[in-house]
Amino acid sequence: MKVGLLSFAHVHAAGYATVLRGMDGVEVRASDPSAESAGPGEVRGRALAERLGVPYAETYEELFDWGPDAVVVASENARHRPLVELAAKHGVDVLCEKPLATTVADGEAMVAACREAGVRLGVAYPVRFSPAYAALRRAVRGGGTGRVLTVAGANNGRIPSGDRAWFTDPELAGGGALMDHTVHIADLLDDLFDGAHATEVYAQTNNVMYAGEVDADTAGLVTVRYDNGAVATIDCSWSQPAHHPVWGGLELQLVGERATVEMDAFGQNVTGFDERSRSPVQLPWGTDLDSALLRAFLFPETAAGPGEGSGAGPVPGGGADGADEAIRVADGEAGLRSLRIALAGYASARTGRPVPLR
Repeated sequence: MKVGLLSFAHVHAAGYATVLRGMDGVEVRASDPSAESAGPGEVRGRALAERLGVPYAETYEELFDWGPDAVVVASENARHRPLVELAAKHGVDVLCEKPLATTVADGEAMVAACREAGVRLGVAYPVRFSPAYAALRRAVRGGGTGRVLTVAGANNGRIPSGDRAWFTDPELAGGGALMDHTVHIADLLDDLFDGAHATEVYAQTNNVMYAGEVDADTAGLVTVRYDNGAVATIDCSWSQPAHHPVWGGLELQLVGERATVEMDAFGQNVTGFDERSRSPVQLPWGTDLDSALLRAFLFPETAAGPGEGSGAGPVPGGGADGADEAIRVADGEAGLRSLRIALAGYASARTGRPVPLR
């Protein structure tokens, strides 16, 4: 299988290249013709491809002439649409980084282009493949929690300006922390609620922590109402300090009629303290979520192994009463739903009022 990587702009792009390079039976080739737009000190383009040991194409057309079976779009958010449409034009399945787009119009056009071309459009939400989320999903789908009443979610991290400056450019990113971090939890709830839809969004944002440094929002709190009666809150802030041992994390606390359950998507780590450097240490272990995501997209017909997410396909949910339905890669329609929630959050933050969703 041939897999192309379109752009090194996203912070996950290098990780995708490394995972793909290590997959048996997979050839990977990258192209990043807009690397000249990178910020000071950012390594992209051919230089990054050589560092990663990945063959490089100077242009996207050269990469498509190579004949990929699938591509991963990891460009700036505002530049997703032309690359997804280019993949559809060549009849190639495409996995697009999140958020799907920066406007609903672009997202709808991308979904339509892939549908008309008969190719798969996936959205890169790797947290779906966390064993912690699989366990929470079993509890809810199997009836152990009863009806879900509330969900409190937090997706916090460091401000990404040092790695990829475009993340703090509202035009290229479509916003700031709210756009970057709301969509992950919105997608988990979209999958978890299995058909329930968001009906109203209320949000507040600010830039207290990095006032004067960036123009984007750096902290936010989003409240989402669903037509199944559940209410969710999402803390979507760039609040981790630069010296924190990991970039951030994603946690959920779900309150049901029968039980309360909690998950930590990145809780598979060993913590300690390094006496030599006088600094805290966190050593991750367990499931590689990017690998699970890529394998599920590239090999959707192959079931995951016992590790729930470490195998080559969808993660089994397990349990009874429909709870054993496999977890799959988010499709374009799911990507649109989480995008609409984020954009409604910005509309609410501007007006100070709840925003209804269709």
